[in-house]
This record gives sequence, C-alpha cells and structure tokens, in this order.
Amino acid sequence: MTPTTLTRTPGAMTRLQQLPLLWQWMEIPLNALQPALALVGRLYVAQVFFLSGLTKLRDWDTTLALFQDEYHVPLLPPELAAWMGTCGEIGLPLLLVLGLGGRFASMGLLVMNGVAVLSLAEIAPAALQQHISWGIVLAALAVFGVGRWSVDHWLERACRTP
Repeated sequence: MTPTTLTRTPGAMTRLQQLPLLWQWMEIPLNALQPALALVGRLYVAQVFFLSGLTKLRDWDTTLALFQDEYHVPLLPPELAAWMGTCGEIGLPLLLVLGLGGRFASMGLLVMNGVAVLSLAEIAPAALQQHISWGIVLAALAVFGVGRWSVDHWLERACRTP
C-alpha cells in the first residue's frame, strides 16, 4: 500500500482532532478544583494577616513604637496608621475567610501588603519574597473571585433565584 491508497475510516480521528477532547478531559477536573484552591488561598493569606493583627493587639505599646520608629507609613500619623493597620489585619481576613465581600477584602489586604513593603526602609529578601507570594494570591482572588465556596457566591445565587 502506498500513502495515496490509504484512506481513513469515517470514525477515525487525527491526533489534531483529538486535542480538544484531551483538553476537555483535563479541564473538567481542574475546574472542579477551583473552589477548593480559592478556599485554601483565602485561608492561607487570612491566617498570616489575622495573626499579625493579633500580635499588634497583644502589645499595643510596642505596636505604636513600631509605627513611630520602624514603619514609615506615608501620609498618615503613626497612631492612625497603627489603628488602621490593626483593624484591617483583623477585619479583612475574617471577611476573606467567609468569602463575604471577598474581592473587597482581597484588594484591601493587597493594599496593606504593598504599604507594608513600602513602609519598611529595609526588608530582608526572604520577607520580600513572602510579601510577593501573598500579593500574588490576593491579586488572583481579587481578579478571579473567591470561589463557589463563599458567602458571596451563596448571596449571588440567592439574589438571582426568583
């Protein structure tokens, strides 16, 4: 048989034609993992910020001293910056874990993360890498949403249902 005499059977598919099926086979389980991965990201970042807020509350005098001497938050007096930072580190992670106002909470923590990096005169490379990692997770949650396992998703469905 020569190549010109070979004919395809009507049911046979070329490898190129099989690619969309292969992609769909991979896409279904990956899409199913989205809510779990969003929840893990929310829990991970929320824990970091919440524990930092608790540390600030435990020793308020040290917190104020840090904001006066170490953290140079632009445009804000140190005491106001300390209060705002601590409230943000306590409240926004709670919203993020619940997925209530999740994009708002993600963006708020993203801003706080950026201010933390900018307000430190010197930041260790390992600490900077952590802030970058948190920023990536928070940016993804802000852009893609906090997932189906969230109060936001439940409220959206409840509002759409007549």
